[in-house]
Amino acid sequence: MANDPAPVAETKAPMPRFVLVCLGLAGLAITLHFFQGLSSIVAPVFLGLNLMIVAYPLQLLMARVVHRYVAAVLTVLIVLALLVVFLGATAWAGSELLLALPRYNKEFIELWDNLSTWLGTVGISESMLVDQLKSINAGSIVNVVRPLLNNVSSVMSLLATVVMTVFFLGMDSTQIRRRLTVLGGMNPRFTDAIMAFSQGVRRYWVVTTVFGLIVALLDVWVLAILGIELIWVWGVLAFLTNYIPNIGFVIGLVPPALLALLDGGPGPAFAVVAAYSLLNFTVQSIIQPKFTGQSVGVTPTVSFLSLLFWYWVLGWLGALLALPATLLLKALLVDADPKARWINVLISSQAPPRAVPQRTIRKAAPPEDTGTTADPPRGDDAPAVREGRDEKR
Repeated sequence: MANDPAPVAETKAPMPRFVLVCLGLAGLAITLHFFQGLSSIVAPVFLGLNLMIVAYPLQLLMARVVHRYVAAVLTVLIVLALLVVFLGATAWAGSELLLALPRYNKEFIELWDNLSTWLGTVGISESMLVDQLKSINAGSIVNVVRPLLNNVSSVMSLLATVVMTVFFLGMDSTQIRRRLTVLGGMNPRFTDAIMAFSQGVRRYWVVTTVFGLIVALLDVWVLAILGIELIWVWGVLAFLTNYIPNIGFVIGLVPPALLALLDGGPGPAFAVVAAYSLLNFTVQSIIQPKFTGQSVGVTPTVSFLSLLFWYWVLGWLGALLALPATLLLKALLVDADPKARWINVLISSQAPPRAVPQRTIRKAAPPEDTGTTADPPRGDDAPAVREGRDEKR
């Protein structure tokens, strides 16, 4: 019938918060399981992306002189040459260390005797250690060697994936600026987040490389003063482990400290530990953060947790890519979403500005009546005034 009221649209009640949290955790678990299964592909592809992001400003400079496709090819060749240099330095340091170890057999035996004597004082006899060593047979040795051989093959496949990723990204980089311009008109927040991620990754790798060289040279200088052998091997190791946040310097510290212990005793070993700790704390914890800036500024706790998290997700390469991966996650989930930017207050290393307390904000007093002509009525009062004027007429 005509007088029947129109049907009212039913509004669905929002889902309870715990249901949304459970759904989010379930989706996160599925996503992490997916990336863990593809870690051998995701990690090298992301490494190649990082390398091309760092080299892109050099490509823009060369594009001013030569054709853009020629600049892209030259950029790819430069990135691959840097990879060869890194791998060559790592192989050289490892070979020098393997050649030097046999010269310290006597010192190692003496260290073993001293360690056995000390363990005997705490209730662990040498026979117990010998029994544990006798349990090692050919099968256990094969079980240890087999993962190493598998790692060699996995490293070669990883390098092949990185090389192919760098090549194809280099070809696509000739049109990336045009694509970002079009994307900026369609989704400016997402484009700004991606640009911030690129700048943060570029600054992170450049600053980490520069300060890694500084720390490595300082370590070599200190080791030369202390008279430790293989100083350039330890310098290369310190430079390479500098890319692993938080715990990298510990990995680079153990071999030279152990060699100092074998060669000179506890005194030189303690001197190496003290010098490494002082240099790394001063450079990496005080000076380096001033240059990285807010683009990669996350708290030390977030940095350490991201190291553990991405190592668990992507393997050993995830430890190298921990901070760039965290920056990408932050750009996609936090920076691109205005409703989620409050998370930066909790994870950013830059202290947020002090908020003004609500009780200090006072409501402005209404203007006093000065007897002047009031403004013409607006809104709902206007029809009533018009009716009064009509009655007067």
